[in-house]
Amino acid sequence: MGLSVWKLAFSDVPTLPDKAALWSLNQPPGITFLDRDGQVIATRGSRHGQVVGLDEMPAYVPQAFLAAEDRRFYSHPGVDVIGVLRAAWADLGHRRVVQGGSTITQQVARNIFLSPDQTLRRKLQEAVLAWRIEQVMTKAEILDLYLNRIYFGEGAYGIEAAAQTYFGVSARHLTLAQAAVLAALPKAPTRLDPTNDLQAALGRSRQVLMEMRDAGWITPAQVGAAAAAPPALVAGKPEEEDFGYILDLASQRARLLANNRAPDLIVRLTVDRKLQAAGASVVRDGVAEGRRLGATQAALVALTPDGAVRVLVGGRSYRDSPYDRATQALRQPGSAFKPLVYAAALEAGARPEDIRLDQPIHFAGWSPENYGGGHSGAVTIAQALARSINTVSVRLAQEVGPDKVAALARRFGLAMIPLHPSLPIALGAYEVDLLDLTSAYQVFQNDGRRVEPYLISSVADARGDVLYRHPDFLEPQIYDPRRAGLMTRMMEGVIDHGTGTHAAFGRPAAGKTGTSQNWRDAWFVGYTPDWVSGVWVGDDHGRSMAKVVGGDLPAEMWRKFMIVAHDGLPVRDFAKLPDPDPEKPPTDLVDEAAAQDAPPVAAPTTADDGQSPAPPPTPGPADPRPSGRQADFYASLAQDLTRDSDGQPPQ
Repeated sequence: MGLSVWKLAFSDVPTLPDKAALWSLNQPPGITFLDRDGQVIATRGSRHGQVVGLDEMPAYVPQAFLAAEDRRFYSHPGVDVIGVLRAAWADLGHRRVVQGGSTITQQVARNIFLSPDQTLRRKLQEAVLAWRIEQVMTKAEILDLYLNRIYFGEGAYGIEAAAQTYFGVSARHLTLAQAAVLAALPKAPTRLDPTNDLQAALGRSRQVLMEMRDAGWITPAQVGAAAAAPPALVAGKPEEEDFGYILDLASQRARLLANNRAPDLIVRLTVDRKLQAAGASVVRDGVAEGRRLGATQAALVALTPDGAVRVLVGGRSYRDSPYDRATQALRQPGSAFKPLVYAAALEAGARPEDIRLDQPIHFAGWSPENYGGGHSGAVTIAQALARSINTVSVRLAQEVGPDKVAALARRFGLAMIPLHPSLPIALGAYEVDLLDLTSAYQVFQNDGRRVEPYLISSVADARGDVLYRHPDFLEPQIYDPRRAGLMTRMMEGVIDHGTGTHAAFGRPAAGKTGTSQNWRDAWFVGYTPDWVSGVWVGDDHGRSMAKVVGGDLPAEMWRKFMIVAHDGLPVRDFAKLPDPDPEKPPTDLVDEAAAQDAPPVAAPTTADDGQSPAPPPTPGPADPRPSGRQADFYASLAQDLTRDSDGQPPQ
């Protein structure tokens, strides 16, 4: 049987490549993320530090690893027979593999070629590979390779990455105490991770120092000084907390864009570091303010006119909950959806100055009401949008037809809206995510042109070869420019004298408030000539808030962020309205009487959104973002669905 084991081990030993290939062979992949200015934000996956040679670091650094792992490194041929016998005796006593006995050369062989399984076959293969490595490399080359490829925990491979990760310094400047802590990690990088159990790591490092003293590499005085001044760990980077949602979103997409052509990627994002931190601060402060009212979570996104995502904050704390409420959570937008209803009405021939009656209406037993319960009689369409009057929105949706409203919404990028919705679409009864809804408003900002939001500017491999670059192309015109301008003017009224006055910050701005049934979700989405931004506030479990409405907390959060975003920018007004196209006369809407006499509309059933949100399905290669779940048709005939709480009753 012994001969069979040897034959099996030797027959399956990997072929040893040339020395140069050993530095990158089977290296775990990682992604380095840069902000829009090219500065490193963070690294996901494996972190591979710059190679640091033995002659570049203090002598006690490699000596610490020899003391911890292989004191006879310079005297054995790759396999330490004494160590093997000691381990074999321990294994025999326990009738299983319980002790390693691996040399540094064997660890190099295992880390590059083999699995970590503690089996006799793997140990034999490890010994064969170690012997072969010793035939083609010097001891200094092997130790150099070991120090620059060994795993230290926290995703760090190589001593430079480990020194930067734990102590914020280069391996060239490690102190003796720091070197002893790092030398303790390869044996048990998870158990001895100083960020998880500093005392265990320090205890093992003191053993390393004693081994170094016994070998004559350091003096007792050096041992005492190092033990008396244990190294301090580098403070956790706040950027990781602020950028966590973005990095999750970009990681998967970057791999798809690179088509898995490189193990390590350099991904340049569109994100602005300063504004991302400001957005995260606004979300944290907003939740802290709204918590007493039941607002336990919030999200914020901001885009430039070309669709570049500068800010994406998916929740109050990524560390506490990595669930991204900006792109994964589907919620009822309430009246924040109304601009799309009005846009469909303008496309069908309505004008902002047209009159509609704000009075009780009834559709197949459904009687949508206004917030506050009152009615204003005859109002213009512009006034109705500014004051978020529910009855007028429903009238317009009935006149245009719910299918046409849905078709326009899907054209604007809201793919989750069903093709054939029921009339409560007029009040935002169908679910959307924050990024999609904010991007839809960008059609108005861009005079009718649709831009796809994007987060990644370019993807390159570790050598700098570009694998993907975001293309520059002319955005398609999907909505009439003049009508887009009219919609902007009407939404300026929302902020100037309507339900969104708390969003005003001294610049031309347009936007819309929204609140879903039972005050479960509150929104504010708006834009200037320079930015479009959206804010959502709510609770992960769908619990009702204490009458938190879109015109209050979300509008105030939006204002605070937009003040920072516009800092240093000149004040700009929206472009003048283009002249009407004489070759495209508007289509007349049906009259009021016809609308009132329309056949009954079947109402969708109400879905229970009181459960915790679930993660989205994996996106396909053509989708730049993870897609959400298909929205349930859960508008309700109940009064709670139609009582849009935008914060101000009709005038």
